[in-house]
Amino acid sequence: MNSSQPIDRRRALAAIGALSLAGCLGRAEEAVRPDNASGADNSAQADEPESGPPSDTTELDINGITKDPNGDAPIVTGEALHMAHAVDDLREAALSGGPGVDGIPAVDNPQFEPIADSNLGADKPVFGVVRDGEAKAYSQQVLVWHEIVNDEIAGDPITVTYCPLTGTAQGFDRGETTFGVSGQLINSNLLMFDRGTGTLWPQMLAQGIEGPLLGKQLSEFRLVWTTVGRWRDRYPDSEIITNDTGYQRRYGDDPYGGYTPQSGYYETDRTMFEPLAESDAAHPKSVVIGARTPTGAIAVDKERLLEERILSGTIGNERYVAVADPGLQTGYVYHDPDGATIEPDGDGYLVDGETVQPESLPLDRTIAYDAMFFAWYGYYPDATYVN
Repeated sequence: MNSSQPIDRRRALAAIGALSLAGCLGRAEEAVRPDNASGADNSAQADEPESGPPSDTTELDINGITKDPNGDAPIVTGEALHMAHAVDDLREAALSGGPGVDGIPAVDNPQFEPIADSNLGADKPVFGVVRDGEAKAYSQQVLVWHEIVNDEIAGDPITVTYCPLTGTAQGFDRGETTFGVSGQLINSNLLMFDRGTGTLWPQMLAQGIEGPLLGKQLSEFRLVWTTVGRWRDRYPDSEIITNDTGYQRRYGDDPYGGYTPQSGYYETDRTMFEPLAESDAAHPKSVVIGARTPTGAIAVDKERLLEERILSGTIGNERYVAVADPGLQTGYVYHDPDGATIEPDGDGYLVDGETVQPESLPLDRTIAYDAMFFAWYGYYPDATYVN
């Protein structure tokens, strides 16, 4: 295994067999909107492969970010979560991923249909959320081309984010602003910005590293990484995002590889960019379910959690327990200071004599998300790792 040597994008293209780039890999394809002012048909251009030499990586430059002078700030929380790296070091590590600001266009007017009517294959990845009884699913095949969807659920404005290079899907309460893609990367991870203040936010850290909200922590909610079929079985009344985004993209073709079956970038042990820190404790692209607190971080190997059903570890002197959800093939992390008695009971758990569902244990649940091991370790080399 050799993940310590970053590979340039030309070699990366050859390695994964991509014909055009999207997301963090390179220049985003030109948007083709129905109301194209020129009236020209640019659909052929949208599918052309990138030509010419790849862009040089550059240091962080926020001058291209457009702020709304009348815009509002996103919702932030009162206490910042643990970070293992100094902010100055993070800013210094920021590199161009190829496209410029908004070169990867966020979806600001998403369209949905009942999941029962969707023709997306049952095994295709989606990121699901439920709020106040309303369930929505966001397909990986749309997010891989846009990385950010600004939406609403149950009347609340939210932002759904996905970074293909780190395999991370996270949700944020955006307030009255929206988020965009800066075109920059830290630790291979999406560096996004809010349009109200122009503050820069590494997706995985969810903490401002440049701008008026420096040091503030975004209000975050859990997205469940699962499949269309599993989400539909659990939430038959859910809606799912459609390909009607206002842009022409080859939805269904993943420029990085594939998840069903796993291939390309998602399978190889190589990374596109050098991580902030490295470890050979696991395959770089293996998946962990990670959680952060103000005092530290913990991650459990997802495959082992699904096999064992229950895993535990500590952050400092505090005990945390992770439980699997067999139905959705995901897991949840709870603060368990007193060591509750937890036993599998069907797809649920018997907790101190009471049967509950995996997402509803009578403990304080900590927001967690899936991530590729190399990306998690890069940001949190001091985290507890349970495998």
